[in-house]
Amino acid sequence: MQLSFREATREDVPAVVAMLADDMLGQGRELEALDAYFAAFDAMVEEGNNTVIVGEDDAGEIVATYQLTLISGLSLAAARRAQVESVRVASHVRGKGAGQQMFADVETRARLAGCRLIQLAMNARRVDSRRFYEGLGFEGSHTGFKRYLD
Repeated sequence: MQLSFREATREDVPAVVAMLADDMLGQGRELEALDAYFAAFDAMVEEGNNTVIVGEDDAGEIVATYQLTLISGLSLAAARRAQVESVRVASHVRGKGAGQQMFADVETRARLAGCRLIQLAMNARRVDSRRFYEGLGFEGSHTGFKRYLD
């Protein structure tokens, strides 16, 4: 299965949200109503350097997605970073190489944007994801923290 990757459009939002909800964690935290997701997508487009990418199979079905945020910073000798979030592969194509193709796309986009580092965070309960990322050469180098604001 060969995927093609492109920037998501507003029309892709329902398919992306369906993938976000189609896993052990997303089932309990994603909303059914799409209004908030459309507003967030519009805000991301307005911000710039914050993009949702989708992967389509040969039939044009969206089967993979990730969010790519480009971050300029001063640390690490002013290294630009590619932050990857919301990585999902549709359940019916998991284990068929979509993830490897997705991260090849991430790396290509990061290099073209002048990034020297790709970083991501994942929920510690995602044991399979950890093995996958380590297999791609990512290192568990930091401890992350979150504090939700009401």
